[in-house]
Amino acid sequence: MADYKTMYMKLFNKVTAIIEELQEVQRQTERMYIESPKPEIALFEREQVVIGSIQKE
Repeated sequence: MADYKTMYMKLFNKVTAIIEELQEVQRQTERMYIESPKPEIALFEREQVVIGSIQKE
């Protein structure tokens, strides 16, 4: 007969370890994003298009 308790514990421990590893990698990449240089943002004016007597932006 299969030892379901041992099987479950092995699976549970592995899944828990992988989740913890993923959470740590997520924290690291979030830190990388926060600490990265801020991008330069440029605003551009929208062109106005006139079609017949209707003006659209």
